[in-house]
Amino acid sequence: MRRFLKPLLLLSAATAMVLLLASTVGQWIPVDTTPAGPILSPGTARVTVEVRNAGGVEGMARTATDFLRSAGFDVVGIGNAARFDQTASVVIDRVGRPETAAGVADVLGIDSVRSEPDPNLFVDVTVRLGSGWLAPRKAEPIRENPALERERRPGPDKGNRD
Repeated sequence: MRRFLKPLLLLSAATAMVLLLASTVGQWIPVDTTPAGPILSPGTARVTVEVRNAGGVEGMARTATDFLRSAGFDVVGIGNAARFDQTASVVIDRVGRPETAAGVADVLGIDSVRSEPDPNLFVDVTVRLGSGWLAPRKAEPIRENPALERERRPGPDKGNRD
């Protein structure tokens, strides 16, 4: 029995060493784990945006930032462009996902969307607001029949007017 036990232990130890070595080497072999589709998509992940006032109208970038943040976009940069000579507004895709830039353009009511990927910028989208940009009107809430609204109010109507 001893005659078989010693070679069996040596074979088991050798097998364990080979498996351990293979496991160690396997960790260093790169595996392509990059997803095939877009990494970010509107509504499911954070979309970073920078807003630049390129038209010189005071408060324009702040107004656009408020609209974008209320729509769920992450505005990480706001300020003036290098020059104030732009009349038309443009939304620029910086990461190769023009559909994301189009979503930003929809919120701001801008028709012009370009794709200029730049890996040196840490944003997904750049907005350059021209002097002709006007903030989109907020949708008015849909009101029911005013007569029904008065019936639902508690207590007497003390001069409140619609």
